[in-house]
Amino acid sequence: MGRKHLVIPDTQVKPDVPLDHIIALSHYIVAKKPDVIVMIGDWFDLPSLSSYDRGTKKGEGRRLSEDIQAGIDAMELLLAPMFAMQAKQKANKKKVYKPEMHFTLGNHEERLMRHVNSNPELAGFLSYDAFELERFGWTVHDFLKPVVLDGIAYSHFFSNPMSGKPYGGTISNKLSKIKISFTQGHQQALDIGNAQTPLGKMVWGLVAGAFYMHDEGYKGYQGNGHWRGIVMKHEVKDGDYSPCIVSIDYLLRKYL
Repeated sequence: MGRKHLVIPDTQVKPDVPLDHIIALSHYIVAKKPDVIVMIGDWFDLPSLSSYDRGTKKGEGRRLSEDIQAGIDAMELLLAPMFAMQAKQKANKKKVYKPEMHFTLGNHEERLMRHVNSNPELAGFLSYDAFELERFGWTVHDFLKPVVLDGIAYSHFFSNPMSGKPYGGTISNKLSKIKISFTQGHQQALDIGNAQTPLGKMVWGLVAGAFYMHDEGYKGYQGNGHWRGIVMKHEVKDGDYSPCIVSIDYLLRKYL
Protein backbone atom coordinates (compact mmCIF):
# COMPACT_ATOMS: atom_id res chain seq x y z
CA MET A 1 0.00 0.00 0.00
CA GLY A 2 3.02 2.30 -0.06
CA ARG A 3 4.94 4.07 2.66
CA LYS A 4 4.20 6.97 5.03
CA HIS A 5 6.16 10.20 4.49
CA LEU A 6 6.27 12.93 7.13
CA VAL A 7 7.12 16.37 5.72
CA ILE A 8 8.51 18.95 8.15
CA PRO A 9 8.33 22.44 6.62
CA ASP A 10 10.69 25.35 7.37
CA THR A 11 11.23 25.80 11.12
CA GLN A 12 13.64 28.76 11.00
CA VAL A 13 15.03 28.00 14.45
CA LYS A 14 17.07 30.78 16.05
CA PRO A 15 17.90 31.85 19.61
CA ASP A 16 15.01 32.71 21.92
CA VAL A 17 12.11 31.44 19.81
CA PRO A 18 9.49 29.06 21.30
CA LEU A 19 10.01 25.36 20.62
CA ASP A 20 6.87 23.76 22.05
CA HIS A 21 5.84 22.72 18.54
CA ILE A 22 9.11 20.82 18.13
CA ILE A 23 8.43 18.91 21.35
CA ALA A 24 4.88 18.16 20.21
CA LEU A 25 6.16 16.91 16.86
CA SER A 26 8.66 14.64 18.61
CA HIS A 27 5.77 12.85 20.34
CA TYR A 28 3.77 12.74 17.09
CA ILE A 29 6.66 10.96 15.36
CA VAL A 30 6.81 8.31 18.09
CA ALA A 31 3.03 7.84 17.95
CA LYS A 32 2.66 7.68 14.15
CA LYS A 33 6.01 6.13 13.17
CA PRO A 34 6.37 7.39 9.59
CA ASP A 35 8.55 5.30 7.29
CA VAL A 36 10.23 8.41 5.87
CA ILE A 37 10.87 11.81 7.45
CA VAL A 38 11.79 14.73 5.21
CA MET A 39 12.94 18.04 6.67
CA ILE A 40 12.47 20.33 3.69
CA GLY A 41 15.12 22.89 4.72
CA ASP A 42 15.54 26.12 6.70
CA TRP A 43 15.67 24.29 10.01
CA PHE A 44 18.43 26.74 10.92
CA ASP A 45 17.55 30.42 10.44
CA LEU A 46 21.09 31.85 10.90
CA PRO A 47 20.01 35.50 11.39
CA SER A 48 23.60 36.53 12.13
CA LEU A 49 24.38 35.92 8.45
CA SER A 50 21.40 37.84 7.09
CA SER A 51 22.59 40.28 4.45
CA TYR A 52 19.38 42.28 4.92
CA ASP A 53 20.13 43.07 8.58
CA ARG A 54 23.87 43.61 8.31
CA GLY A 55 24.88 47.05 9.53
CA THR A 56 21.49 47.74 11.11
CA LYS A 57 20.39 47.98 14.72
CA LYS A 58 18.45 44.73 14.28
CA GLY A 59 21.65 42.91 13.43
CA GLU A 60 23.62 44.06 16.48
CA GLY A 61 24.83 41.42 18.94
CA ARG A 62 24.08 38.38 16.83
CA ARG A 63 26.50 35.45 16.93
CA LEU A 64 26.78 32.62 14.42
CA SER A 65 27.78 30.14 17.14
CA GLU A 66 24.54 30.87 19.00
CA ASP A 67 22.48 30.51 15.82
CA ILE A 68 23.96 27.10 15.07
CA GLN A 69 23.65 25.89 18.66
CA ALA A 70 19.97 26.90 18.74
CA GLY A 71 19.29 24.65 15.75
CA ILE A 72 21.27 21.76 17.23
CA ASP A 73 19.43 22.05 20.56
CA ALA A 74 16.08 22.02 18.75
CA MET A 75 17.11 18.95 16.77
CA GLU A 76 17.93 17.16 20.01
CA LEU A 77 14.42 18.01 21.27
CA LEU A 78 12.89 16.63 18.08
CA LEU A 79 14.69 13.30 18.07
CA ALA A 80 15.21 12.54 21.78
CA PRO A 81 11.92 10.61 22.25
CA MET A 82 12.58 8.55 19.12
CA PHE A 83 16.12 7.74 20.25
CA ALA A 84 14.82 6.76 23.70
CA MET A 85 12.24 4.46 22.12
CA GLN A 86 14.89 2.88 19.91
CA ALA A 87 17.13 2.21 22.92
CA LYS A 88 14.24 0.59 24.80
CA GLN A 89 13.29 -1.55 21.80
CA LYS A 90 16.89 -2.67 21.40
CA ALA A 91 17.21 -3.51 25.09
CA ASN A 92 14.02 -5.57 24.94
CA LYS A 93 15.20 -7.26 21.73
CA LYS A 94 12.22 -5.94 19.77
CA LYS A 95 12.16 -4.62 16.24
CA VAL A 96 13.74 -1.18 16.27
CA TYR A 97 11.83 1.63 14.61
CA LYS A 98 14.29 3.42 12.34
CA PRO A 99 12.79 5.75 9.73
CA GLU A 100 14.55 6.87 6.58
CA MET A 101 15.51 10.50 7.27
CA HIS A 102 16.30 13.14 4.61
CA PHE A 103 17.28 16.78 5.06
CA THR A 104 17.15 19.00 1.96
CA LEU A 105 19.24 22.07 2.71
CA GLY A 106 17.44 25.41 2.41
CA ASN A 107 18.52 28.90 1.50
CA HIS A 108 18.98 29.77 5.19
CA GLU A 109 21.46 26.91 5.67
CA GLU A 110 23.09 27.99 2.43
CA ARG A 111 23.78 31.36 4.05
CA LEU A 112 26.70 29.58 5.73
CA MET A 113 28.40 28.69 2.46
CA ARG A 114 27.68 32.09 0.95
CA HIS A 115 29.49 33.55 3.96
CA VAL A 116 32.44 31.22 3.35
CA ASN A 117 32.49 32.20 -0.30
CA SER A 118 32.66 35.88 0.69
CA ASN A 119 35.35 35.11 3.27
CA PRO A 120 37.54 32.46 1.59
CA GLU A 121 39.90 32.28 4.57
CA LEU A 122 37.13 30.22 6.24
CA ALA A 123 37.19 27.53 3.52
CA GLY A 124 37.99 24.17 5.10
CA PHE A 125 37.23 25.53 8.55
CA LEU A 126 33.51 26.32 8.34
CA SER A 127 31.09 24.02 6.51
CA TYR A 128 27.71 22.32 6.75
CA ASP A 129 29.36 19.88 9.16
CA ALA A 130 28.81 22.54 11.83
CA PHE A 131 25.11 21.60 11.82
CA GLU A 132 25.92 18.03 12.98
CA LEU A 133 23.08 16.64 10.87
CA GLU A 134 24.77 13.33 10.09
CA ARG A 135 25.25 12.73 13.82
CA PHE A 136 21.49 12.81 14.21
CA GLY A 137 21.01 10.31 11.39
CA TRP A 138 19.99 12.62 8.54
CA THR A 139 20.97 11.99 4.94
CA VAL A 140 21.81 15.52 3.78
CA HIS A 141 21.03 16.75 0.26
CA ASP A 142 22.66 19.82 -1.24
CA PHE A 143 20.68 23.02 -1.64
CA LEU A 144 18.28 22.68 -4.60
CA LYS A 145 19.45 19.16 -5.48
CA PRO A 146 16.19 17.17 -5.48
CA VAL A 147 15.93 13.77 -3.88
CA VAL A 148 13.28 11.42 -5.31
CA LEU A 149 11.54 9.16 -2.80
CA ASP A 150 8.77 6.79 -3.90
CA GLY A 151 8.22 8.88 -7.01
CA ILE A 152 8.13 12.29 -5.27
CA ALA A 153 10.84 14.89 -5.85
CA TYR A 154 11.74 16.78 -2.67
CA SER A 155 13.70 20.04 -2.66
CA HIS A 156 13.61 23.27 -0.67
CA PHE A 157 12.19 24.82 -3.80
CA PHE A 158 12.20 24.26 -7.55
CA SER A 159 13.58 26.93 -9.83
CA ASN A 160 13.39 28.09 -13.40
CA PRO A 161 16.58 26.73 -15.01
CA MET A 162 16.94 29.90 -17.08
CA SER A 163 16.77 32.37 -14.18
CA GLY A 164 17.48 30.29 -11.08
CA LYS A 165 14.49 31.92 -9.38
CA PRO A 166 11.79 29.82 -7.67
CA TYR A 167 8.74 28.99 -9.73
CA GLY A 168 5.86 31.22 -8.68
CA GLY A 169 2.13 31.23 -9.19
CA THR A 170 -0.39 28.55 -8.33
CA ILE A 171 0.29 24.91 -7.62
CA SER A 172 -1.16 24.11 -11.05
CA ASN A 173 1.43 26.39 -12.64
CA LYS A 174 4.24 24.70 -10.71
CA LEU A 175 3.00 21.25 -11.69
CA SER A 176 2.93 22.27 -15.35
CA LYS A 177 6.57 23.37 -15.11
CA ILE A 178 8.00 20.63 -12.86
CA LYS A 179 5.97 17.85 -14.51
CA ILE A 180 6.37 15.28 -11.72
CA SER A 181 5.08 14.90 -8.17
CA PHE A 182 7.02 17.35 -6.02
CA THR A 183 7.14 18.77 -2.52
CA GLN A 184 8.87 21.97 -1.50
CA GLY A 185 9.08 24.45 1.36
CA HIS A 186 10.38 28.03 1.17
CA GLN A 187 7.02 29.79 0.71
CA GLN A 188 5.25 30.55 3.99
CA ALA A 189 1.98 29.02 2.89
CA LEU A 190 0.17 25.77 2.19
CA ASP A 191 -0.69 24.99 -1.41
CA ILE A 192 -1.58 21.52 -2.59
CA GLY A 193 -3.08 20.10 -5.75
CA ASN A 194 -2.96 17.22 -8.19
CA ALA A 195 -3.37 16.40 -11.83
CA GLN A 196 -3.90 13.26 -13.86
CA THR A 197 -1.61 12.42 -16.75
CA PRO A 198 -2.98 11.04 -20.07
CA LEU A 199 -1.76 7.62 -18.93
CA GLY A 200 -3.92 7.78 -15.81
CA LYS A 201 -1.11 8.50 -13.33
CA MET A 202 -1.75 10.97 -10.51
CA VAL A 203 0.89 13.62 -9.81
CA TRP A 204 0.83 15.86 -6.74
CA GLY A 205 2.28 19.27 -6.03
CA LEU A 206 2.77 20.41 -2.44
CA VAL A 207 4.12 23.66 -1.04
CA ALA A 208 4.44 23.69 2.75
CA GLY A 209 6.88 26.24 4.09
CA ALA A 210 6.07 27.15 7.68
CA PHE A 211 6.37 25.18 10.90
CA TYR A 212 7.19 27.67 13.64
CA MET A 213 5.38 29.53 16.42
CA HIS A 214 7.13 32.90 16.28
CA ASP A 215 6.25 35.75 13.95
CA GLU A 216 8.72 37.19 11.48
CA GLY A 217 9.09 40.94 11.88
CA TYR A 218 9.79 41.58 8.22
CA LYS A 219 6.37 40.17 7.25
CA GLY A 220 4.44 42.67 9.36
CA TYR A 221 1.12 42.16 11.11
CA GLN A 222 -0.86 41.13 8.04
CA GLY A 223 1.81 38.79 6.70
CA ASN A 224 2.11 36.51 9.75
CA GLY A 225 -1.36 34.97 9.58
CA HIS A 226 -0.30 32.21 7.20
CA TRP A 227 -0.80 28.44 7.63
CA ARG A 228 1.66 26.60 9.87
CA GLY A 229 1.93 22.86 10.33
CA ILE A 230 3.20 19.56 8.96
CA VAL A 231 1.99 17.11 6.33
CA MET A 232 1.76 13.33 6.63
CA LYS A 233 1.47 11.46 3.35
CA HIS A 234 -0.16 8.04 3.50
CA GLU A 235 0.09 5.26 0.90
CA VAL A 236 2.95 6.88 -0.98
CA LYS A 237 3.70 4.99 -4.16
CA ASP A 238 4.87 6.08 -7.61
CA GLY A 239 4.27 9.75 -6.77
CA ASP A 240 0.69 9.27 -5.58
CA TYR A 241 -0.46 9.52 -1.96
CA SER A 242 -3.25 10.48 0.43
CA PRO A 243 -2.34 13.72 2.25
CA CYS A 244 -3.09 14.43 5.90
CA ILE A 245 -2.62 18.09 6.81
CA VAL A 246 -1.82 18.64 10.49
CA SER A 247 -1.93 22.17 11.88
CA ILE A 248 0.53 23.40 14.47
CA ASP A 249 -2.40 24.17 16.80
CA TYR A 250 -3.59 20.55 16.61
CA LEU A 251 -0.12 19.25 17.39
CA LEU A 252 0.16 21.52 20.41
CA ARG A 253 -3.25 20.48 21.76
CA LYS A 254 -2.83 16.77 21.14
CA TYR A 255 0.85 15.98 21.64
CA LEU A 256 2.40 18.58 23.95
